[in-house]
Amino acid sequence: MECKQRYNHLNTYYKEKFGERTLKICIDAGFTCPNRDGKLSTKGCIFCSEKGSGELIKFPDCQITKQITNFLNSYRGKRANKFIVYFQNFSNTYDTLENLKNKYDLALNASNKIVGLSVATRPDCITEDIAKLLASYLNRYDVSVELGLQTANEDIGNLINRCYSNDTFSYAVKILRKYNIDVIAHIMIGLPNETSKDIEDTVKFINNCDIQGLKIHSTYVVKNTILANMYYKKEYIPISLAYYLDNLAYIITHLNPNIIIHRISGDAPKNLLIAPEWNLHKKWILNGFDKLLKGKNLYQGKFYNNKRNG
Repeated sequence: MECKQRYNHLNTYYKEKFGERTLKICIDAGFTCPNRDGKLSTKGCIFCSEKGSGELIKFPDCQITKQITNFLNSYRGKRANKFIVYFQNFSNTYDTLENLKNKYDLALNASNKIVGLSVATRPDCITEDIAKLLASYLNRYDVSVELGLQTANEDIGNLINRCYSNDTFSYAVKILRKYNIDVIAHIMIGLPNETSKDIEDTVKFINNCDIQGLKIHSTYVVKNTILANMYYKKEYIPISLAYYLDNLAYIITHLNPNIIIHRISGDAPKNLLIAPEWNLHKKWILNGFDKLLKGKNLYQGKFYNNKRNG
């Protein structure tokens, strides 16, 4: 198979959907997480940074409307005419319906350039009422929800202090899809105690869920996390770039070919990253992956078998 794109790139999907280049505005809406505030735990997931993966948000200390205005007035805001507001860090459905609606409305009404709403959260923070609220925006905006799965191995899920089950994830997806809300799942490569079978099982699990998008991240160690303590105690060894690319190729080739790939690499904050060092070199990852796919003539869904679900 000769193809220009060997997997479904998000940028291409957005261009086809919105008619032109469309970018995300990452915002910090001041949410927390039941895995942080004591409802489930105070530790958070072992890899999660102090800001809940929000270190790269450009204007986190401003009010929502100001964050968006500042972004649109920056050079980044000149790179497109259409934008999706992305509630990124912590659990962005973990609040009262009134507060959620107020924050979503503030973001969506901040500019007529905004065409979509994307909300990152936990599957145990999805309810029927929240899905109805999100669905209420579908007549005017593209709406999607990002849910962390990380792995289908329940033991590893417990080890990383995920604090929800695979069944909880599946149930959240069903609720969201009932209201025609797109779901983007997050999975990670290189979690502690991971085996090749874990990767295989996670892909099968994803293929059995009605999801529309996937983010794939490498596991990296950042400061002030439980994973950092494990790394210093030699209880966790970071993966190599070659290991990551090989498993990334497995995931892509066994994945449902209709799923949109939103990301194949996570961006670690340079000032917080402990290991692995290669994570800072995004071009190594992107170029290395392209080379691997072309060299072996691999593409999304090449080994996908719908009858056996991945």
